[in-house]
Formats: sequence, structure tokens, C-alpha cells
Amino acid sequence: MKIPALKANIGSWNYYVTTLTFEQISIFVSKIDDQLYKSESLQDLIQRSITNNYVSIKEYILNQPDVFFNSLVLAVYDDYPDWREIEFKYESGEETYQMGLLEFPSNHKVFPVDGQHRVEGIKASLLVNPQLKDQKIAAIFIGHKNDEEGKQKTRRLFTTLNRYAKPVSLDDIIALDEDDSVAIVTRYLLEEYELFAGKRIIYAKQKAIPPTNKEAITSIITLYQANLEIFKIFYEAKFEKKATQKLLIEYLKFRPSNEIIHEFTTFTISFWDAFKTELAFISEYLIQTNSAAQNYRNNDTGGNLVFRPIGFLPLVKSSLLIYKREGKSFTEIFQRYNNVNFNLDTKPWHYVAWNPIEHKMVMSSDSVIQLLLLYLYNSEILEAKETKKLKEGYAAKISYENPNLDDVLNDIQQ
Repeated sequence: MKIPALKANIGSWNYYVTTLTFEQISIFVSKIDDQLYKSESLQDLIQRSITNNYVSIKEYILNQPDVFFNSLVLAVYDDYPDWREIEFKYESGEETYQMGLLEFPSNHKVFPVDGQHRVEGIKASLLVNPQLKDQKIAAIFIGHKNDEEGKQKTRRLFTTLNRYAKPVSLDDIIALDEDDSVAIVTRYLLEEYELFAGKRIIYAKQKAIPPTNKEAITSIITLYQANLEIFKIFYEAKFEKKATQKLLIEYLKFRPSNEIIHEFTTFTISFWDAFKTELAFISEYLIQTNSAAQNYRNNDTGGNLVFRPIGFLPLVKSSLLIYKREGKSFTEIFQRYNNVNFNLDTKPWHYVAWNPIEHKMVMSSDSVIQLLLLYLYNSEILEAKETKKLKEGYAAKISYENPNLDDVLNDIQQ
């Protein structure tokens, strides 16, 4: 096998940059066995690190027309292949010897130092569609000495490349992902929808909104998470199957048809239309011109529960659960929510979402807040196990000492 390549070096490594076809990957690249360890149990440990993630890569290759990967890092067993330089001269008189041919005259063994899942995904995709054999992926070849020093050096590279590999952040998904339906619709709302225009949504490293912000209703991350909850309802209605986390993760990896994106956009807007027009405090917020959120989020009284991420998302979740269970329209649901007191400096939010003594938010109460919102909307909507969970959760938050938890719900209504 002869492959055109570029030669370079970094640190103590000489390496070669080239491309390989999927067919060459399938034929020449093997799983790691005894190249890093003599111990069979340690070899097995390395093999077990190749999880079922390769199946997702296979599906990505088979279903994504714009498939693209970063480079594989491949080690050539027991030394480098032969390198045949090609002298290359520029018109200016400069010359380079970095270009040439990699030649594998003997039975070299090649294994992945970085890209094990990509290699297995490529092989699996070829079993389904052999016509993919001429697709090419970038590859970097390094030399691997099969002695103790060489094994140690390759192991260090293996762990370095994998330990410091950074997964795609949620920020990047929201800003850039053209396959994730929720990200696509979230960006549309940020650019085109009045409720989330301008300074009404803030970018923050985390969901929490800085106390200095007097304009935003919520953060981008919280908005994405809210739209994801809306998408679950849309998905179940559209495809008539439960939106499990596994199904959603797989579905959001691939861009659906424009028709489905349009349907989801329409459904999402119907939710937010009802949210902004039927909730009186949201309508009031929208007509404010300066420091619009100041009265709804402050350090004196806490403001309005919905203007805190810890309350915004539970309201979305509870509204969608009511939509599923009662079949009411979003308009009817939010109209009825006008009867609920969202003022943080009142019961039942004391010590659940707001500490009235220290004048600060109480964190980690999302599930209790959601159950409270369901109960305050209509106590009969709760299932028996949800009522039990609400009693226990609320009693724990307010340090309720009465052993009869049935009485704890009376405190909510006071």
C-alpha cells in the first residue's frame, strides 16, 4: 500500500498526515490488542472502552449526507512505514521535502490511538452499505515501538488525546447545530419571536441570571431546555411513541424534513403565544421599556418565580403535563395559571424557592416546584404517588414537624 502524505513533527513525535478510504480503514486498521499491554485483562479493559457509541457513528454515516469527521490518529505497529520524499520546488525558488509517499512494504499492523469508535462505526457502516468504500477520512500516522518505552509513550498519547477531548457544549449546540430540531427552533425564536427578542434572553455560562441583569426573562440555556420539553410532547404526538431519553438523543442527531421542522416550529409558537398573551405578568413585562424585569427579579422580595430559571422550566413542564392529561389548550392552561400567586415572597415559595430571611434563592427544588405548580393549578390532577412526593418534599423544605403529612398541604394554601 502506498499513500500520499505530508511529514511533520511535534515534540518527540514524527508523524504523517494523509487520507484513507473507508475500505482501507476496514482492511488495515485493527483493534488494540497486545500493543499497549501484555496482560490479557488490561487488553480486555481497553476493548471494553469501545462502547455502543460506534453504533451512533454508523447511523450518522448512513443517514447524514454532510457526514464529516476529524482526523484519526493511527499507530503503525513496531516502527514507521517507509517514507519516500518528493522534492517540491516553488516558483520563488523555495523547496520542501515534506511531501512524499508512505509505503507499507511488509505486513504492518495499524491500530487507532484516537478514533476507536469512528473506526468501528466506519466498519459497521460498510457492512450495511458497501458503496461507501471510497469515502475518505483524514488520518495521522505515528510510529509505535513494541518495547516497554514505546508502549509507555503510546499509552501516554492515548490517554492524553482521550482525556482532554472536549465534548460539544450545549452552548455550541444551541448556536450552531443544524441537525438538532430544538436548537434550530430555539435560534428562530431568538431572532424572530417578540417574546425572546433583544435583551429579553440573556446568554450566561449557567442557567442562573446575574443579579445585575434587569431586562431578561430567562437565559438561552433555560429556553433551550424549555423547548426540549415542548419537543417531547410534539414527538409523542407526531410519532405515537414515548419520547424516551435514548430516542430523543438519537433523533436530535439528524436533521428532519423541513416539513417536520415547520410543524414543530408552529407547535412551539402556539405554546409561547399562549404564555405571553394569557399570563398577565408576562403581558405587563412586554410593555415595559427600561429595566423591564426589575420588578419581577430582585434581591428584596425575590420577584416573580417565573423570572427565575428555577421556576421558568417547572412552569413549562407542569403546563405540558396538564396539556397531556387534561387535553386543554395552552390558552386555557395559562389563563387558569393567572389564579396562582407567583410572588416569591409569599407561601408556598418560602424556603422552597426563596429564603425570606437571607433574601436569596433556594436551589435544587425543581421537582417540588413543579409538583406545587400542578397542585396549585388543580390539586386533583396529581396522581397518588405525586401527592405523596409533594407532601414529603414540601415538608422537608419548610421543616414541617407535624407527623401527619396530610396537614402539610393546608400550609400551601395559607
